[in-house]
Amino acid sequence: MQEISLKAEELFMVGGFGVTNGLFSTALSSLFLVLFSLALYKRIKIVPGPLQSAVEMGAEWFLNTMASVLGSFNKAERHFPLIATIFIFILFSNLLGIFPGVGSFFVEDGKSQIPLFRSPAADLNFTLAFAVISVLSANLLGMQAVGIFSHIKKFFNFKNPIAFFIGILEFISEFAKIISLSFRLFGNIFAGEVLLTIIFFLVPYFVPLPFLLLEIFVGLIQAFLFAMLTLVSISLHTAAEEH
Repeated sequence: MQEISLKAEELFMVGGFGVTNGLFSTALSSLFLVLFSLALYKRIKIVPGPLQSAVEMGAEWFLNTMASVLGSFNKAERHFPLIATIFIFILFSNLLGIFPGVGSFFVEDGKSQIPLFRSPAADLNFTLAFAVISVLSANLLGMQAVGIFSHIKKFFNFKNPIAFFIGILEFISEFAKIISLSFRLFGNIFAGEVLLTIIFFLVPYFVPLPFLLLEIFVGLIQAFLFAMLTLVSISLHTAAEEH
């Protein structure tokens, strides 16, 4: 049975920097999505084909969903690149671990076999990085929308003791969001990989199929949830303060 490791395993070194299987999979995911986007961009036509129609329908549905959260279609269009990128990248990363053949490649390190690929979202560094991007983006967009000092005043308000205490709680909650977003995504994807590893070891034929379908569903839900939580945070930070 394949050894289960909580952290991503190191594959090789590049200039003193260790490249893990999680980082390697992340780089491959990025490369694939960039090449796919370029290929799709070059095939854009006035009369769309089946693939372009599917992409346009998905983008339109996603924009409408964002508009219902933000309350404005213009705002949805403005934030669409960020939210859609987060959703697509996390979704593809979640599904990477269950692609056929992904778990069939190993690297020998002298003591044991290390899987060459690991679902990026099963690496806490990946989910933590996306959580930081999510929280920082929401706050930077909030500063852009309501002004730097107005945004900072939400966290450090010296008007009265109650406002100051609430502001400190808001400031702490931003760090809590990072922990919540990163560990929720990591926990769900890593648990799914462990479950599939055990199931394939015990019953390697048709029995794991329902679990594979379940992991596809979980990967989709977690990517959508991460993107929507980021969008809600942006909506709250960019809304003008009402008195």
